[in-house]
Amino acid sequence: MPPNLTGYYRFVSQENMDNYLRALDINVVLRKLVCFLKPDKEIIHTGDHMVIRTITSLRDYVMDFDLGVQFEEDLGPVDGRKCQTTVSWDGDQLVCEQLGEKRNRGWRHWLEGDQLHL
Repeated sequence: MPPNLTGYYRFVSQENMDNYLRALDINVVLRKLVCFLKPDKEIIHTGDHMVIRTITSLRDYVMDFDLGVQFEEDLGPVDGRKCQTTVSWDGDQLVCEQLGEKRNRGWRHWLEGDQLHL
């Protein structure tokens, strides 16, 4: 059974974030901004429904979705695109797949102890 990720996770560190964003074809200005922001995460996980709030000093970003159900995600505030997104479990990892104008986009979240990893 997958873990319940409900909690508030404070930013601790980032390693290799610029290279990760470069692999996703994020432009250099946005990469530098993302690496500067150091976001916290708040997750509310109730059964098959999740709300993930990414909290920064500049702007918050909220994903509100049902696990395993595709939805339209508006990433306009992040990088100007819209995509079809599905978030589901792969073992103990939460996996996001984004389908749209840019290929191979998405992320994984998992816990190691009390730390949330991306």
